Amino acid sequence: MSSLEQMYQQVILDHARERHGCGNPTELSASSHQVNPTCGDETTLGVTLSDSGVIESLAWDGDGCSISQASLSMLSDMVAGADLARVRELYSAMETMMHSRGQGVDDDTLDLLEDAAALEGTSQFPNRVKCALLGWYALRDALAQLGTDIAGENE
Repeated sequence: MSSLEQMYQQVILDHARERHGCGNPTELSASSHQVNPTCGDETTLGVTLSDSGVIESLAWDGDGCSISQASLSMLSDMVAGADLARVRELYSAMETMMHSRGQGVDDDTLDLLEDAAALEGTSQFPNRVKCALLGWYALRDALAQLGTDIAGENE
């Protein structure tokens, strides 16, 4: 294993243990419960938007593999205090990376994703892609309940 792969593995394990943003999601404006039936990962993610369309609060709770827990932690770090344009950009970059099937993505995408770039290697394992995207799909669903589709065009 290369030193870069070892570093990425450590970033994933650190986030899985620390679980940034973990809290009670049910007290926020909208929440979404998502389950990955392939491996049993599950999460509930809640979000509140400010009047100006900024992620005012985000909390999640759940159980699952290191990849799903780390991805949720990384998501929390990236979108906390972000406006919807930034959240859309991050969501698109994460989906692009995770659907690359191990072919790699450009450095700008990896830079944008910060610690989540460590999950790039999981894109070559279709069952693990679901783990990495579980929290992102919960975020998309919760924001859709608030009238915003982060996978669509600006509204």
